[in-house]
Amino acid sequence: MDRRTYVKTGAGVLAGGLFAGCTGGGSGDQSTEADGDSDSGSDSTETATEAATTESIVPSNVVIGSDIPYRPFEYETTSGELTGFDVDIAEAVFEEQLGVSYEFKSTSFDSIIPSLNNNNFRIIMSAMTINDERAEQVDFSDPYFTAYQTVIVRDDGEITSKEDLRGRAVGVQKGTTGAGAAEELQEEFDGELDIKSYDQIPGAFQALNNGQVDAVINDNTVNAEFANDNDDVVFLEGEGAAAEGDGDAPPYLTLTVENYGIAFRQDDDEFRERVNEALAAIREDGTYDEIYSEYFSG
Repeated sequence: MDRRTYVKTGAGVLAGGLFAGCTGGGSGDQSTEADGDSDSGSDSTETATEAATTESIVPSNVVIGSDIPYRPFEYETTSGELTGFDVDIAEAVFEEQLGVSYEFKSTSFDSIIPSLNNNNFRIIMSAMTINDERAEQVDFSDPYFTAYQTVIVRDDGEITSKEDLRGRAVGVQKGTTGAGAAEELQEEFDGELDIKSYDQIPGAFQALNNGQVDAVINDNTVNAEFANDNDDVVFLEGEGAAAEGDGDAPPYLTLTVENYGIAFRQDDDEFRERVNEALAAIREDGTYDEIYSEYFSG
């Protein structure tokens, strides 16, 4: 299999209405009464009220919590510039569509939801999978990306199937759905799987290179970045969760099929609706496809 065909996700799976825009989220119903007959005074007061209400819905600067590095979604270049798929989507949504600035705040993934709910930032954009457990703590935007939990191994090893992972050590990042997929596999193997957790995914990749783990379970796009840069690392092949769906399955084992969303505090409905509208707009005008094609193939 051609190493560079590993990334197969996103645009095709999301086609068909996942970015349908939400209505509402306007400037509010509050109104004021003016004394006397001065229309200009009334208009001025209403304009100021609407501007203040809009500012409370969409802040002038959106602070975004994110686990960095997580290439290709958010990472720093050698010159220290923050880039990645999520970063470009943020620029398209907040600067181009909503007309406000944004900044990313690096946060450990395993504490990122409590940090959001403690008001350390306004939203989370961090390749975060929408699931029921997280939805009890935050609200999600419409899905903006589809991913799979996958397994990478060393090419010169003895692991060629999922069953070969039984009794082996696998690396995962703490607090991720990759860790959850590993725990499900551990249960399937009646406990015969050694899960080693790392604060950030580069730690798991380094452990694979050093022989400290036999495999890494993580999102397909991030695994693909690492496999593309390391000739002795390959995806574990086999059918899986994606093959059970209606879409085209990628040519490697998929433990799960997942959708990413932007996470909001549960009292931030109007802002979430505005962001959903902006996501729908960049899908409709082709901006999303341009950004996607810059980072992914297939």
